[in-house]
Amino acid sequence: MRILVVGSVALDSVKTPFGEVQEALGGSAVYFSISASYFAPVSLVAVVGQDFPQQHLGLLRARGVDLQGLHQSPGRTFRWHGSYGYDLNEARTLRTELNVFEHFSPSLPGSLRGAQVVFLANIDPELQRRVLQQTNSPRLVAADTMNYWIEHKPRELRETLRLVNILAINEAEARELAQEANLVRAARAIQAMGPQVVVIKRGEYGVLMFNSRSIFSAPAYPLEDIHDPTGAGDTFAGGFLGYLAKARDFSEASMRKALVMGSVMASFAVEGFSVAGIKGLSLKDIEARFQEFKALTHFEAL
Repeated sequence: MRILVVGSVALDSVKTPFGEVQEALGGSAVYFSISASYFAPVSLVAVVGQDFPQQHLGLLRARGVDLQGLHQSPGRTFRWHGSYGYDLNEARTLRTELNVFEHFSPSLPGSLRGAQVVFLANIDPELQRRVLQQTNSPRLVAADTMNYWIEHKPRELRETLRLVNILAINEAEARELAQEANLVRAARAIQAMGPQVVVIKRGEYGVLMFNSRSIFSAPAYPLEDIHDPTGAGDTFAGGFLGYLAKARDFSEASMRKALVMGSVMASFAVEGFSVAGIKGLSLKDIEARFQEFKALTHFEAL
């Protein structure tokens, strides 16, 4: 089952207490695509400038990512400069250079319009909706968003959410979108906006998933070495939707396993800068950590 992702491809300069990188491969669509590619075929729709390094395209192709929807425009590639302190849950944006991404207007090649699973990464909600208008009734639509769109385009965001099956959002954004301090009430309020499933990402505290019948929680994997949390949320989404696409099963039981698989992939991502933690995994690596997650959360009934 093919996955279509629309989002950003970027060159990131990131500093954490554990090191730094300059102009490393980044962007929501990149992290998502590499993560999901371990489970299902992925088609990426984004824009880069003429300065985008060829070796990065080679890496994506080596992972089997379809790049026919990656448009190269005159100008410079989108760049993000950020830093983290010892609280790795909070990124500090030092500078954003939109460059060619400023005028990004996604146009889907005809061969991609039949994708059955669609992920709308964190871009303008009007662009997210424009993408959906070009698709042919996908079976599953998931989206991400951020505080900027919640604050500056609330009406447009709500129009998009009516078309989405799953919303993945961090806890601060969930509270802001729902205007609710309590996460359970916030999730229920967001469900009333359209998404049947709300996934709330909580960084080092794990992830919560809400549907109409139940709440499911998965922890974050306890790691000794964490280098860079950039892209962890998009890597999570790639593992989550990648597993669902591979399973061809969107039942609650399957979504619970997918949530853990997303957490597995995110745990690999934070172990390196840029995509170093996820670009060279084996299925054996992934399966072993999934089993470690299972052991971590297992307990017997009274």
